[in-house]
Amino acid sequence: MGLVRQAARMTARDWRAGELTMLVIALVLAVAALSSVGFLADRLQQGLERDARRMIAADFVVRSDHPVDSAFFDEAHRLGLRTATTTIFPSMAARVATAAADDPGLSNARLAAVKAVSPTYPLRGALRIAPAAGAPDHRADGIPVKGTVWADEQLLETLHARVGDVVALGDRRFTIGAVITRELDRGFAFVNFSPRVMVRADELASTGLIGYGSRVTYRLLVAGDDAAVARFSAFAHARIDGGKLRGVALESLKDGQPQVRATLDRAGRFLRLVALLTALLAAVAIAMAAHRYVRRHLDGCAVMRCLGLGQRELRTLVALEFAFVGATGGIAGAALGYAGHFVLLLWLGQLIAVALPQPSLLPAFEGIAAALVLLFGFALPPLLPLTRVPPLRVLRREWDGQARTAWWAYALGVALFGALLLLAAGELKLGGIVAAGFALGLVVFAALARAALWLCARFARSDSGRRLAASVGWRYALASLERRGWASALQITALAIGLMCLLLIAMTRNDLVAGWRDSTPPDAPNEFLIDIQPDERQAVLDYLRTRGIADIELEPMVRGRLVAIDGKRVVPESYKNDDARRLVDREFNLSYRSVLPSDNRIDEGRWYGDTKRPEISIEAGLAKLLGLKLGDVLRFDVTGMPIEAPITSVRKLDWGTFKVNFFVLMPPATLEGLPATFITSFYLPLERRPILDGLIAAHPNVTAIDTTPILAQIQHVLDQVIGAVQFLFAFTLAAGVLVLYSALAGTRDERVRESALLRALGASHRQVRSVHVAEFALVGALAGLMAAVGAQALGIVLATRVFDFHLDIDPWLLPAGVAAGVACAGVGGWLSLRRVLRRPAAQSLREA
Repeated sequence: MGLVRQAARMTARDWRAGELTMLVIALVLAVAALSSVGFLADRLQQGLERDARRMIAADFVVRSDHPVDSAFFDEAHRLGLRTATTTIFPSMAARVATAAADDPGLSNARLAAVKAVSPTYPLRGALRIAPAAGAPDHRADGIPVKGTVWADEQLLETLHARVGDVVALGDRRFTIGAVITRELDRGFAFVNFSPRVMVRADELASTGLIGYGSRVTYRLLVAGDDAAVARFSAFAHARIDGGKLRGVALESLKDGQPQVRATLDRAGRFLRLVALLTALLAAVAIAMAAHRYVRRHLDGCAVMRCLGLGQRELRTLVALEFAFVGATGGIAGAALGYAGHFVLLLWLGQLIAVALPQPSLLPAFEGIAAALVLLFGFALPPLLPLTRVPPLRVLRREWDGQARTAWWAYALGVALFGALLLLAAGELKLGGIVAAGFALGLVVFAALARAALWLCARFARSDSGRRLAASVGWRYALASLERRGWASALQITALAIGLMCLLLIAMTRNDLVAGWRDSTPPDAPNEFLIDIQPDERQAVLDYLRTRGIADIELEPMVRGRLVAIDGKRVVPESYKNDDARRLVDREFNLSYRSVLPSDNRIDEGRWYGDTKRPEISIEAGLAKLLGLKLGDVLRFDVTGMPIEAPITSVRKLDWGTFKVNFFVLMPPATLEGLPATFITSFYLPLERRPILDGLIAAHPNVTAIDTTPILAQIQHVLDQVIGAVQFLFAFTLAAGVLVLYSALAGTRDERVRESALLRALGASHRQVRSVHVAEFALVGALAGLMAAVGAQALGIVLATRVFDFHLDIDPWLLPAGVAAGVACAGVGGWLSLRRVLRRPAAQSLREA
């Protein structure tokens, strides 16, 4: 307790003397930046997850290709959960002709996605309906009343119908009661791409549409308390994994809706990336501010050793003081961050149109933990060697063995900070890449900076160097940097790491966000044409091209069943995963082409190209699901004809483009001549949709599928998240600039002493200023150059390995990095030394 009281007195004394000002400001600013981003990210993530539940209309869904087992209903009711049901299947919907509307030139039948819903549907979110096409919509209070159906605008346009008209579904006639304007849980199954017609579940049997062989999807929707839903999820997974049921799958925010899940996952990665880069900036500021504090307290530690304080007691005192500073600064920074995230919410304005839940305490704990890790990892290492050497040698500034121990302690601090980054990332890949980039940057930047300073100094002493660096400023600047050696290298490294974070933030805000937006662009294909027969291929192409749809390509689709892998017969019972069982229990859509699709990339193996040999290129997700690898020989049965070929490449697809893609591709020579239909996709503005009526009338077997509602749904979430992320980037960029200034101000004491010595030896004010200008320019240029290269390399790795984007090398990043480094170093140096140069040399020496 005596040591605790002494540490508290030392902390209060240092605070009154202003010794802790820079350290605490840097600490509070760093924690505030980290925790404010963390609080906002936490609230955004909670809000997105909450709103995403509306996209499945429940908290959890049991999906089956036969009526859902009653055991699921019984368990849901036992746990007190609310339930609803939906039944979805494709069927023809026809407008019942009347004398007023009977026009043989108009289409009056269309393949539709029929959805029968129970009275409690939906459990989360809401349907929105309108009294007429184009009229203002409103929240639906329930489901269609008996004898009526709701239809989306696409179906009304196709059937040339309006609200009040009569449509036929099987054996029943229904009146169109409203227009569906928003159905969040529409889903991404192919059947849901067709126009929607919604009917009551208790009237489905009277239509006579469901019989033996019907392709129907039954869904049980569940919602309620999170704990109860978790228990229901465990029960459902146990029944599925135990193999008791077939043809049953589970959907949740994590298990279903792959496009929505991918959007949310990518949003989470962006938000976590901002937090990680802020943490890196915090490391730079804390390290520099703490290093300055340590240098100013060397004499005090030496005096305490001379007065008889033991090594353990001194180490304990220092640790306790930093614990007080870390806890106080961490709590103050977390509180400031909590207040600051409300300001960010105000900045977001209308981007977030829903009330967000309150954040958890996790960002505050992470901020305080970051403060303690940064202090003990980067502030204590310089002091630890002093507790193990004789007091006289400390006073004489002779510290044999200091470097070895300090570097070991710094390595431990970097390791702890890397662990903190992994924890904050919440994902091994993202956290590992950022932590590895940070650690590699420290080592490589330090070595390169030391080597560059050594080469510059040697060049300055050569004849050519003397002629080029004729001014006093450059010669003294190079000599000063080389004299400090590793200290100068560490300063350049710190500046380079900070600049790399800032450049990476700027680059991710522009290039990565642009790449994210471009992955599902506004003009992504929103129309699919399927079931095009070979003899109709040219006619369909001519029809579309004469109407301005020129950029179109018909892809062949061959139906085949996977029957063997490496000669071993394939049966559903061979797999434990239910998705794998369903895949091998049905036919695959195979296709052939010689050129790799633009939205595909080869992950493993090689693209087969123009080969005549049978080869297979398989999609990575399918290969993982079925346990396939390069070299495996697959045999497909295509209308009784065996097709056998080895896997020679594994492809990664970008499903966000909504282009036609296939799990299995082969060379044309392998599949040409086999029975096939053709499929295509293209973008068609809403006002031009009527041109498809003529195509369907001329080719009744061709089916047109409109994906506009789903694209609009994804784009809405995308725009909301991108807007929030851009504001986060702007805030982190501003915080990073302030943190970077704190880091640059850490070398002020050395420069004050050197400036005073130069002036005492007769140097003029102009000469001293030229020395500092040259030194800051060199330090900034080296740091900016390394930061630009590091940011480009790390950005490419993040884009390709984490965000699944292609990021081109930016040739302007190098000059921009050098300019930013020179500007930051110059401004920081001028702000820290402008008053010193105006004071008498004697006063500066006394203060130093």
